Amino acid sequence: MNAVLAVKQYVSKMIEDSGPGMKVLLMDRETTGIVSMVYTQSEILQKEVYLFERLDSANREAMKHLKAICFLRPTKENVEFLIQELRRPKYSIYFIYFSNVISKSDVKSLAEADEQEVVAEVQEFYGDYIAVNPHVFSLNLLGCCQGRSWDPAQLSRTTQGLTALLLSLKKCPMIRYQLSSESAKRLAECVKQVITKEYELFDFRRTEVPPLLLILDRSDDAITPLLNQWTYQAMVHELLGINNNRIDLSRVPGISKDLREVVLSAENDEFYANNMYLNFAEIGSNIKNLMEDFQRRKPKEQQKLESIADMKAFVENYPQFKKMSGTVSKHVTVVGELSRLVGEQNLLEVSEVEQELACQNDHSSALQNVRRLLQNPKVTEFDAARLVMLYALHYERHSSNSLPGLITDLKNRGVSEKYRKLVSAVVEYGGKRVRGSDLFSPKDAVAITKQFLKGLKGVENVYTQHQPLLHETLDQLIKGKLKDSQYPYLGPNTLRDRPQDIIVFIIGGATYEEALTVYNLNRTNPGVRIVLGGTTIHNTKSFLEEVTASGFRGRTTESSQVTPRSSSRR
Repeated sequence: MNAVLAVKQYVSKMIEDSGPGMKVLLMDRETTGIVSMVYTQSEILQKEVYLFERLDSANREAMKHLKAICFLRPTKENVEFLIQELRRPKYSIYFIYFSNVISKSDVKSLAEADEQEVVAEVQEFYGDYIAVNPHVFSLNLLGCCQGRSWDPAQLSRTTQGLTALLLSLKKCPMIRYQLSSESAKRLAECVKQVITKEYELFDFRRTEVPPLLLILDRSDDAITPLLNQWTYQAMVHELLGINNNRIDLSRVPGISKDLREVVLSAENDEFYANNMYLNFAEIGSNIKNLMEDFQRRKPKEQQKLESIADMKAFVENYPQFKKMSGTVSKHVTVVGELSRLVGEQNLLEVSEVEQELACQNDHSSALQNVRRLLQNPKVTEFDAARLVMLYALHYERHSSNSLPGLITDLKNRGVSEKYRKLVSAVVEYGGKRVRGSDLFSPKDAVAITKQFLKGLKGVENVYTQHQPLLHETLDQLIKGKLKDSQYPYLGPNTLRDRPQDIIVFIIGGATYEEALTVYNLNRTNPGVRIVLGGTTIHNTKSFLEEVTASGFRGRTTESSQVTPRSSSRR
């Protein structure tokens, strides 16, 4: 179950099937992103693809010596663009691949437009999602719901993306969903409808234990996307932002022109692949080792290129040297910037209190620490608001809840009304009233004992003690203990054995901390393969945009008293 490999194989097959000769790759806005995640431009160039074009760009030149490989989403707009293209073809021959199921009527319209008979092939290749890591995929959708209900266009796109993932991994799963979420049930039903309608496509070889699709809702755990992160990939996304593997460094003080935007891809960057899940402290020492290794391999200034053999050796080693030089300068810049932000924004202290709010249950200590940090001028207004959000979520029903006072503290320190309103918006989005799970207190005697012992022993790393709710959900699922009453099956059939192939999808977005959780569960549970997907991959900033886009605006801060409500499920 490897999402990156699945999409990569589709792209390779498209190029191979078009045969030898010079080619152009025609894509749309979304498929451009899908392809860029699994192949670099230079890798595709080696396969005789010399031109990359957008189908919707108006001023493309006619180049009759090129074959066109079209990789497009099966949207009405794309079909319309293709019809126009085929009426006045710019290339010699067209190989058309849709990233999802295309209707018969659309294929008929294309056939009618192909009067010059330039179309050699029309196929469906189900690479209709962003493959982030082998075990992580995203649909890059923000604000998928309005309130608690799906936005119809987003539901349709999510159903397509999720069914495409299943088809590309050749899985016809049983489906479970989070009962407390109406949107999870709705998506489960839509996926089931597609599987039933396209039963021939989903007719894969039966495995002893059927695969399982588990659909969850972000609002069940609003804590995870609000925390600062300390592993490399998650930290880069939190502090700098990762967009389709690209990181914008243009705001870094004194940045050189060629490092204004860098690409971090585990497929093409060995250092990143080896370090993406390590803690920031380890990254620092690994960067130092990388630098030292680079210095050792560096061609000596005084190196005399006296013989032909010397020159040949230099030229042969130069590409590896140049690649290594690029890797070193990229990671030194990224880690340097992370380090600068950590110091400038006092993130170690902020993160320690965040972790206390997420993992401990000592109200008076938490309140005291939040108040102390709100007085600290180094703490940004964003982090100040984040701390109050975490407090509001955890101590929402606490008898000594001091949220109104903290909101006043935010106002007094000049935090904008936008952030003050977001405190109550986040509680509206993911507060106690809407959660189907118990996010803060241990569930059973074993968990309580574990927490007590953890308290006695102290925590190995105070900054990474938090485990996302997903960890416990998947752990229970793998052990066959996940309650049907909270996560029912869709339809009459249930799984008798423990699941082996699990696809878990989070409506409202997953996080890189959850990606790390899945990576670790895959490593520690032989025979279990888990792939994690989400409508998007969040950092705190995009999560707060999600909350706002979903219609949770929050109340004006002065009346921001959180009143306890009856705990009826939505």
